[in-house]
Amino acid sequence: MSAEAAAPGEAKGVSELADQAKPYPSAKAGWFLVIMLTIAYIFSFVDRYILGLLVEPIKAEFALSDIEIGWLLSAFTIIYGVVGIFMGWLIDRGRRMWIVSIGVALWSAATVATGMAKNFVQLFIARMSVGVGEATLSPATFSMIGDSFPPERRGKPIAFYSSALPIGAGVASLVSAGIIAWAASGGSQSLPFFGELSPWRFTLIVVGLPGILLALFFLFMKEPVRRPAPESEQTVGGSGFMDALRYLRDNFALYAGVILIVCCMTAIAYSQGLLPSTFERTWGWSPQKYALINGIALLIIGPINMMIFGSLSDRMTGKGIADAPLKILYIGFFIMVPSGVLPYFMPSPELAFAILCINTVGIGIVSAIGVTALLGVTPSQIRGQVVALYYFGISQFGSLGPIATGYLSNLVYGEENIRYAVATVPVIFAILPLVLMPITMRLYREQVARIGEAAK
Repeated sequence: MSAEAAAPGEAKGVSELADQAKPYPSAKAGWFLVIMLTIAYIFSFVDRYILGLLVEPIKAEFALSDIEIGWLLSAFTIIYGVVGIFMGWLIDRGRRMWIVSIGVALWSAATVATGMAKNFVQLFIARMSVGVGEATLSPATFSMIGDSFPPERRGKPIAFYSSALPIGAGVASLVSAGIIAWAASGGSQSLPFFGELSPWRFTLIVVGLPGILLALFFLFMKEPVRRPAPESEQTVGGSGFMDALRYLRDNFALYAGVILIVCCMTAIAYSQGLLPSTFERTWGWSPQKYALINGIALLIIGPINMMIFGSLSDRMTGKGIADAPLKILYIGFFIMVPSGVLPYFMPSPELAFAILCINTVGIGIVSAIGVTALLGVTPSQIRGQVVALYYFGISQFGSLGPIATGYLSNLVYGEENIRYAVATVPVIFAILPLVLMPITMRLYREQVARIGEAAK
């Protein structure tokens, strides 16, 4: 080949190396991005979580069974993962901030629509629409975090973002507690354009409306420049959906072992949407009392717990413990599973709730570290799609949690013994990741070692 013919290729190679050598955005810019996306995630989780705290009045108004409630609580997750696959493909190609803006507006409007539903079918469709909107956020967020922070500094921003889960759940609980107390005093309310509203409808509409304003903000935010995959990560032919699928196929056992740990977490967490009903039927706690205590506990335990273990992951990785995220993930697993079973056999609600606080710690660890573990073995050019497929897997498994709880409660234990149904879910979903643990740990270490060798 002549020197003239080689020159363009050489120029391209030099250009790519220059792009890879570009510094990441400043810490200030990176953290501003993370904070704003975390606020959006808090909004999303309030909209997602609050329905579980309103189960009893919704069930009474529409004469629903626990099976129907289980499906209603799962409507979000059923569509969330499916749409997320397409979103991952779009996020790896499109303007991520605009995608986030559209998603925030959609899920907020769908939450308002939930409060306006006239029957079970409308409720179900509205909740599925919430899932469509929320499917945009996390794939876009983790893609942008990957472009804003080097690998050894991603654990803390990912944990900070993940802390929106307990914050959102806590805010939703406290809002619901206030609404329930207000309703108990005989309150009713009307809103312009909506008319007279029952308390649960008023709650959903008021919670959904502010998100529409937040969506406008993201239209004007600057997103980080995409970083090309370093040479050490050029293990994928391209950034297409089939490239992502081929990579996952070639590393199926590794990804299955990691993702099933998080699937167990989502099944447990989503089944806990029935905890207000469980505490009311089992120990006589009113939904107001449960929501108030649960909200305070989540706001105290959740964010601190997630930031501690996110920082620990960064610190251990920085010391050369390459499989640190997976080790921390298993710590969360072994806290989460037994503490997800034991509370429902306690003689008092106070003792049951105390153990559930330990369960919150385990769930928080797995939530905060799951994506960090995933990114450690995923090439950057397919990161958005792999994260979307990850959310597809964990959301579909998560949807089985409340569905299984509803069927177990209605058909096996009886609706008055719903606590045993909730207690059974962690056992069912923990078996497979526990069996795969030795294989998962070996494959994860081998993959991290290969990436490390390629980077030298």
